[in-house]
Amino acid sequence: MKKIICLLATTGLWLFVGCANVKPWQRDKLAEYIMRPDRDMLEAAQFEHIWFSREAASGGRGVGGGGCGCN
Repeated sequence: MKKIICLLATTGLWLFVGCANVKPWQRDKLAEYIMRPDRDMLEAAQFEHIWFSREAASGGRGVGGGGCGCN
């Protein structure tokens, strides 16, 4: 019984989640500086350091392909 209630509740929540149509005059809010993923330079540097430490690779941000020559 609990599984059925949980399933119904989850299904009900999915009904309220959906895609929104963005009007052309609303797109300026999505293009603001605060919405950029790389707006915090310290955070980007920390992420780059963690990535370098974990993967033994640096740079290559914004460039397709890997270091294996399979671009």
